[in-house]
Amino acid sequence: MNEALVIELGQHTLFTILLMCAPMLGIGLIVGLAVSVFQATTQIQEATLAFIPKIVAVFASIVIFGPWLLSVIINFTTRLFTNMGTYIQ
Repeated sequence: MNEALVIELGQHTLFTILLMCAPMLGIGLIVGLAVSVFQATTQIQEATLAFIPKIVAVFASIVIFGPWLLSVIINFTTRLFTNMGTYIQ
């Protein structure tokens, strides 16, 4: 296994991780921004108010995007095991 294959494998791994995290992070960001605007307009400064909606939104996004996430990780794993002979040489 040479350096080019290690770098390529690392790039594919990081891209897959970013691809899988993007929906949850994006929805968490949008919900966090909405809660912050709500807190600023109502002047409610409760710390727990910011966490509960984000947790629920991230969990809901995992449920919604779950099948897609599963297909992404299955494709990555299949590609990894298919090319295992290339990586080991």
